[in-house]
Amino acid sequence: MRKTRREELSAFLKSRRARITPQEVGLPVGARRRTPGLRREEVAQLSGVGVTWYTWLEQGRDIKVSVQVLDAISRTLGLDGVERAHLYALADVPAIPALHVAEPVVEEIQVILDHLYPLPAVLCSARYDVLAHNDAYAALFPGFLVGNKNILRKVFLTPACCNPYTANKEYLGRMVGYLRAAYVKNLHDPLWVAFIEQMCSDSALFAELWARNDVGFPVGRTRAIRNLVTKDVDMIMTSMSLPSIVGAWVQIMTPADEDGWTALRALLAMSVEERERPWLEHFAESHSGPPA
Repeated sequence: MRKTRREELSAFLKSRRARITPQEVGLPVGARRRTPGLRREEVAQLSGVGVTWYTWLEQGRDIKVSVQVLDAISRTLGLDGVERAHLYALADVPAIPALHVAEPVVEEIQVILDHLYPLPAVLCSARYDVLAHNDAYAALFPGFLVGNKNILRKVFLTPACCNPYTANKEYLGRMVGYLRAAYVKNLHDPLWVAFIEQMCSDSALFAELWARNDVGFPVGRTRAIRNLVTKDVDMIMTSMSLPSIVGAWVQIMTPADEDGWTALRALLAMSVEERERPWLEHFAESHSGPPA
């Protein structure tokens, strides 16, 4: 398997090198250039690594490679996020760098979420940031969509009296376990490191669960969702990955019984003002404002 990966690494680096023209990196073309794209020594020079070492890497030899060197080569070859992660995997580097999606969520994904209505549906990042949602989700979780739109922060920092998720340690532990499984792929990302440190500082329960070192992934479970308008609603949580956005996943909620369907329909039949009023009144009376 390792030999196969190294062969794939060799082919991948050659193909990426061949597509970069000297002009793109500020090098003269030269009259006798026969190599398509950049030469090996040019990639090595631009990346700040030895020519022999880069040649061995591209030949697929079994040599150790650091994160810093791979980052430098990635920049020289103009690799995008997916290509960069592919390079890390082929080079047997266990900590794959974070892949940031700068573009907004594409319209087709929002259309899919909207067509799932009346089922509440949300698109989350691997770090539980809300990337997109439909109107049914907004109706069921109004507190999740104000301030910092991170589900994990809302779950662990919202007071129990108005927290949509009951303090079920087993369920919260699975959420943290999924976060840790995703964190392994982002060990060198300062945003991830800062997020974990902040969560451990802000929530003693999160810090306790994080210290367990459990790992997991989102699975379908029936959960009681607290809503100040409908009280508790039993929902079946179904999670699906979304390969088009690295690390993202969709969670869809289906009422577990007829009482749940009745409560959800009643909630969705209300106006936005009717649904939000109990929350706003509660925050004003019991707290200084919605949780950050």
